[in-house]
Amino acid sequence: MRTAEIKRKTAETDIVLKLNADGSGKSDINTGVGFLDHMLTLFSRHGRFDIELVCRGDVDVDDHHSVEDIGICLGKCFYQALGDMRGIKRYGDIILPMDEALILCAVDISGRASLNCDIDIPSEKIGTFDTELIEEFLQAFVRNFPISLHIKQLSGKNSHHIAEGIFKALGRTLRKAVEIDRVFADEIPSTKGVL
Repeated sequence: MRTAEIKRKTAETDIVLKLNADGSGKSDINTGVGFLDHMLTLFSRHGRFDIELVCRGDVDVDDHHSVEDIGICLGKCFYQALGDMRGIKRYGDIILPMDEALILCAVDISGRASLNCDIDIPSEKIGTFDTELIEEFLQAFVRNFPISLHIKQLSGKNSHHIAEGIFKALGRTLRKAVEIDRVFADEIPSTKGVL
């Protein structure tokens, strides 16, 4: 089992996150940010990652610190759980429809942090959630789980559908990339010999 646990406490957030990268999609998520709870539940289910997460953050200020710090912790958990990346497929991609929204997502677990995010969410808020925080979350995640992540919105008018498509696509794409390739199960998937 590829598992990890991160505890991170700052003046702004107090986070405990447990990840099982070989799970069944079970989640118990309480971030204090309702919309993020919903998105991470989708990510967990579609990626078949088991996630337990509690965050106590300064949401009286706004959701920014909690969202960013959860991205940091989730990235660190994946990096820790996958170890030397031996046997992983490394690459994953999907074009995922969510009603009128269509999201392209591709990942290379390369050891190099790069986010290429081309999204245009029509509204500034979904409920009380600032939609610009989606990219902040992704940036924090990528910086701490050094991957090359491309997310491109091919179509979409409804902000909720676009956001939901992004998190579902990310879960399914990562599931493909972290799967063990039985043909190369004992190998690091790089000519360098390291990721």
